[in-house]
Amino acid sequence: MTKESSYTAKLPGPDGLYDYTPEEDAIWGELYERQMTLLANMACREYLDGAKTLGLRPDKVPQLRDVNRRLNETTGFGVEGVPALIPPSQFYELLSQGKFPLATFLRRREHIDYIEEPDLFHEVFGHCPLLTNQSYTNFVRRFGETAVQLGKAYSWHLFRIFWFTVEFGLINTAEGRRCYGAGIVSSPSEAKAAMKGTECEFRPFDLLSVLRTPYRIDIVQPIYYVIDSFADLEAIIDQDIGSMIEKAKSLGDFAPAFEAKAS
Repeated sequence: MTKESSYTAKLPGPDGLYDYTPEEDAIWGELYERQMTLLANMACREYLDGAKTLGLRPDKVPQLRDVNRRLNETTGFGVEGVPALIPPSQFYELLSQGKFPLATFLRRREHIDYIEEPDLFHEVFGHCPLLTNQSYTNFVRRFGETAVQLGKAYSWHLFRIFWFTVEFGLINTAEGRRCYGAGIVSSPSEAKAAMKGTECEFRPFDLLSVLRTPYRIDIVQPIYYVIDSFADLEAIIDQDIGSMIEKAKSLGDFAPAFEAKAS
């Protein structure tokens, strides 16, 4: 993100713990209870199992050191607290090191239904459960490594892969189509829209198509790409991403499936 944040990152104490207020605990609890109830028949089993593995619960805001420890014990991945806004180069570098950057502030009550910038609820509740899945974490790490290797000239197109998987991905399961992207599982409006499916389009994941698909961050998504397994993610990042981006650039973007944002 590049714009100025309206929130201030929390800093840990000498013991590595972050000081969250009773009001922040209450906000976390409301968000947690609401989303877990909603996701029971919407999220994929890997996500729901991951939330249990992390020991997420509604009574207290989770501490990053506890999340980090549990992830290290399961997949060897980790997390690192960062300010609300970090440059893409730092984001990619952390992923390549097997560390998912987490904002440490929690949304205020006036933003409880929607916050444009990622907060701790989006980061921990949305992203971290699937970091207990080895294929998923392999993909995230390899994505970071690829981004670092390719550099800034490829960054814009490369993030479309991240957007349509890690943030807004869907997966086919034996129980039907389920959500796994953090932007879906952490948002009631996005989860309902993605699973209801009456005002959006579902497309099988195709790397070249994803690289040509523009998106907006401030709307319910009109297009979702669907994978068949988390092993598919590893296969995606095994492709020659640089060459695919060059091909996508030469072909040009698809027409946006949304109206341009008013300036």
